Amino acid sequence: MKRFKLLVLTFLLILSTLSPMTVHAEGNGNINNGGGGLGEGTDTNFWNTGDEGVRVTVVSASDGSAVSASIDLTNKQPNDIRVQFGKVCKSQYRSGTVLTPDTGSYSYINPTQSLPKIITTSSGSASLAAIKSYFTDEQVIRSIAGYVGMNYDTLIGGDYKLLLEPIAYVTFEGVRTAFTATEAAMYNQVRGGMLRKKLTSLTHKNLPLAMFLETSDLGYPAWGGGKNQKVSDDEIIGSLGLGIVRFNEVVTPEVIAADYEYRVDTDVVTTVTISGGQSDPDHPVSVTFSILGRNYTVNNVYYPEDGQQLVWVKWHTPSTEQYITINVSVSGGGSASKGTITANIVDLDRNPPPNPVADDRNDSYNAGNAIIPANPQKTSASWSVWRPWWKEKWVWHSDWKWKTGSHTEECKEDCESSHGYWEDEGEYVDEGWWEFSLDRYSASLSATMDLTTDAKSPTATATTIKSGYGVNISVNASVSTGQSSATTPPQTAVSYFPEFYYKTYWRLLDRTRSGYHAGFEFRNNHYSTYNRRTHFTPVWMPNGTYTVYTYLLDCWTPDGMLSVNLTDSVQISGDLWDDWHIAPQRAR
Repeated sequence: MKRFKLLVLTFLLILSTLSPMTVHAEGNGNINNGGGGLGEGTDTNFWNTGDEGVRVTVVSASDGSAVSASIDLTNKQPNDIRVQFGKVCKSQYRSGTVLTPDTGSYSYINPTQSLPKIITTSSGSASLAAIKSYFTDEQVIRSIAGYVGMNYDTLIGGDYKLLLEPIAYVTFEGVRTAFTATEAAMYNQVRGGMLRKKLTSLTHKNLPLAMFLETSDLGYPAWGGGKNQKVSDDEIIGSLGLGIVRFNEVVTPEVIAADYEYRVDTDVVTTVTISGGQSDPDHPVSVTFSILGRNYTVNNVYYPEDGQQLVWVKWHTPSTEQYITINVSVSGGGSASKGTITANIVDLDRNPPPNPVADDRNDSYNAGNAIIPANPQKTSASWSVWRPWWKEKWVWHSDWKWKTGSHTEECKEDCESSHGYWEDEGEYVDEGWWEFSLDRYSASLSATMDLTTDAKSPTATATTIKSGYGVNISVNASVSTGQSSATTPPQTAVSYFPEFYYKTYWRLLDRTRSGYHAGFEFRNNHYSTYNRRTHFTPVWMPNGTYTVYTYLLDCWTPDGMLSVNLTDSVQISGDLWDDWHIAPQRAR
């Protein structure tokens, strides 16, 4: 059992050298954000940056129905609010609650831990990481449990979730008004569009885009639209102005049967097989892929009778998650193995680990349950292309024609003059045919991974570190290919960690070197005092081998994706508390 010397001075010293102070993350935040920029206001219609809050409601994890009264948290003291709409949450409006103005006293709570900035404007962006960290902070969640009168352990037991809604305090038509994004959209409808006309950048951009879902939950869809553009009332009411915090829940993403799974913003290859009859330069086949409104046509696809040919297109996926359909059409004869291809485009950049801090504990951790994954691995691929060539066969084609001689009727019977003759005026004709040669191609992927102790760890050796300090990673990948036009470099590397049992949280690595000899490292960690490319091991991690698993993928070929499973380890011996000593104060 590790020693936890909970001395206040030591605690402060350590936090000042490692990272900002936060409390153990208890929940899992399904929150994203956007927005930015505000137009000019008027004397009677305006909003001041920072006049904001968040409505919090405990809802059922099964159907999203409210199980507690809603509370409004804010750093402000909006005692001048004259119009509000009560403490009604988005789920209640969805269930049919009517928007009802309330001119009574507005109630709010100033939390002990101040809220982070919620609404992005041109004067400053709200930090998604800070918002997530705040609402998954154990101490904040304990406070919320107290505010709504619920037992903390009951709240985080898995049967409930927190529904979050950004609030704005505005002056509308000279009256101080409070509303959530959903209420603003509903109020705009009641007022015939007047709210959008007077406060459009706030009510129909920055406020609703202050929070939206990364993944669908409680019947609300993930937002796949723009993050810095005005939206409609219906889009706000259906999809925007909300975040969700889950507890003790294993989130299983919606499984969509698809022919391909791609990552966002990635070069990929999509392949079909063409067959039927024979395709040659006299009777060529063309294949068109229709992808996201654009046509990619591959001409001069050749193959012999009873043969087939892989046909592929290299394209770049969009930057947002979505499920797309690719239509394939063939002209000139032949048919495709699939006329419709489905692709599920996913974003892996959504589950970075919470910040470990010096007083974290996990007494229930069992290293034996941390099983290193074995994702599909493919390190080589092969494909071929038919090349037609003409095999000559010259055949004489006769063309006999009668040639008249000099013989006439006056000639005697024994005339020796020419009476005419047959002459072959034929020609040689090439009756050859198309033969086919097979050009063979291949690609192979190799990679190495090095896990090292961070240079800022004062007592670390090359291979041993105390828990609580950071580790660095270096992944080097090399691709060899005989047809670079048909092969993408490796583009994605994702690392998983034993403290999370190689699940739940992961780090999407930065590609620090592109091309067919690519390099990957941890992203700069904003929890690091020095903004280093590091991952902090939890202080409670037991002594022994600390193994990081990395999946290297997205090296695409006509024969599918190449990928590699990688691991490397350092040894943990002791913890960071061993590096601190509090000496008794000398008497003066």
